[in-house]
Amino acid sequence: MSELTSFERLSRYRKTYLAMLLTSIASLGASLVLAIEAIDLAKNANAKFACDVNAIVSCGKVAKSWQSNLLGFPNPFLGLMLESVIITVAILGLSRVELPKRFLKVALIGYGAGFLFAMWLFSQSYFVIKAFCPWCLIVTISTITVFSTMLRVNLFENTFNLAQEKQLKVEAFLTRGWDHVIVAGIYTIMLTAVFFKYGKYFLPTIGG
Repeated sequence: MSELTSFERLSRYRKTYLAMLLTSIASLGASLVLAIEAIDLAKNANAKFACDVNAIVSCGKVAKSWQSNLLGFPNPFLGLMLESVIITVAILGLSRVELPKRFLKVALIGYGAGFLFAMWLFSQSYFVIKAFCPWCLIVTISTITVFSTMLRVNLFENTFNLAQEKQLKVEAFLTRGWDHVIVAGIYTIMLTAVFFKYGKYFLPTIGG
């Protein structure tokens, strides 16, 4: 990494920051829809939403669970706040602004907490609530993508101050795209688990 100029080093993150930007925008949009639904639900406890398809595919069932208001207010408002920050970080990265290592590390740790929270919510939907909100799935997938892209930049920038030999191995791992394979594997496991347990509720009923 030391042989690269600052411009070259920052340029190789452009695809990474682009993925971060696009998925953050998707998550922000989904969070906005969920926030509006949360307000509607507060006004009318019997409100029906467009994604209330059946007992499993039901935004309303998920929104009424205590897990959706863990901090005392609807979870989507967290997304509205956090995704706006991540979008700003992505735009700065695409503009080749050199962000301080400390900032990158703090952002990774902060979003890491968001990643764990999203995975916990997914597990609650799968095992406890036994219902899925399509918008929530978009947020979950986006959160995984953003966390992986942020981790990739942190590892390339060596914000953890690894020894040179270890850092070179990490960079070789990332350059070969193995981190993308891991993320794709996580997507596959999650979607396969949902399909095998609840697939019949997602597929349209044949013959009415």
